[in-house]
Amino acid sequence: QVQLVESGGGLVQPGGSLRLSCAASRSIPSINPMGWYRQAPGKQRELVATVTSGGSRNYADSVKGRFTVSRDNGKNTVTLQMNSLRPEDTAVYYCYVNTFVIGLGYRDFWGQGTQVTVSS
Repeated sequence: QVQLVESGGGLVQPGGSLRLSCAASRSIPSINPMGWYRQAPGKQRELVATVTSGGSRNYADSVKGRFTVSRDNGKNTVTLQMNSLRPEDTAVYYCYVNTFVIGLGYRDFWGQGTQVTVSS
């Protein structure tokens, strides 16, 4: 099993920045994706950004050019730098990892979520 602990959410004005961090309880092979999803009230959970080995990154179109995802395999962490925030970025942000668990195969794991609110 993998536990994911997020930090860094909060309230920010439009145009501001926030940095989210997530720490995994054990080593995640670099080939396995880590990243972030978000869920706004009344909407489905959606991909924000993921990163895999070699620095391959995948972003939602709505955040391209504003958000940057990165990971530190030595520290088992993934971060999301969010710039030029908009009110529509308001959501609960969830850390995500897909990795192999003995006896279970490849599984998705989620953090508890951290609230990001963009408002003036």
